[in-house]
Amino acid sequence: MDLGINGRIALISGSDSGMGKETARLLLEAGVRVALTDKPGGTLDEAVEELAPLGEVIAVTGDVTKPDEVTALWREVRDKLGEPDIYINAAGVTGAQGDFLETGDDGWLETLDINLMGAVRMCREAIPAMRRKGWGRVVLFASEDAVQPYVEELPYCASKAGILSLAKGLSKAYGGDNVLVNTVSPAFIATPMTDKMMEKRAEEKGMSFDEAIDSFLDEERPGMVLKRRGKAEEVAAAVAFLVSERASFINGAGIRVDSGSVFTIAG
Repeated sequence: MDLGINGRIALISGSDSGMGKETARLLLEAGVRVALTDKPGGTLDEAVEELAPLGEVIAVTGDVTKPDEVTALWREVRDKLGEPDIYINAAGVTGAQGDFLETGDDGWLETLDINLMGAVRMCREAIPAMRRKGWGRVVLFASEDAVQPYVEELPYCASKAGILSLAKGLSKAYGGDNVLVNTVSPAFIATPMTDKMMEKRAEEKGMSFDEAIDSFLDEERPGMVLKRRGKAEEVAAAVAFLVSERASFINGAGIRVDSGSVFTIAG
């Protein structure tokens, strides 16, 4: 299917691995010129090397919690590729975990600064030029946790609920300029982040990695009816559609990529 975005320019944050990188792959295949960005010290260079045969792709480092670095990375992308038509916010961390009463302000603030305020800072850079051109696509990564919070990771859940509200507000504010803003909400996708979660679970429970996944699905995510982790490319497909001309009448929507997950309460 022709996505109608050949020649467009995209910036994807949090794109050195996982869902961000797989989204970059699909956009490159659609003829989009892509800038990958993530914090220094990651695997951006390896991602660019892997994706370069598919099209024009560059790497730009920057920390979304630092306004000066956000401004600098956007300037570098503009200098090297041009003004992005598409912005995809895939940067995020699990952040502080544990009992609510034992989680201090520092854990909350760090999680919100990366997951929510990082998106705010990046969107402030992205949207003005899109409005001037009369064409723009923004997709923010939320999570199933945004609407069905899990008690052991409330800072993350709250940050993702904020993403849903932010995207809905931006869609109302700038949809009239043909700047369309939507979200995707994945659930338990096979990424480096969930790999670390499962490695920790396997060590704590004295089981194999695969057993940790199976037990997590049974005990912590029983509502995921397909009974498996999702694939990064399955999320990327939804994102690629949302930023395409095929989705030109979709604005302020939230697409869940979660195997039909439902919230269950034990007891």
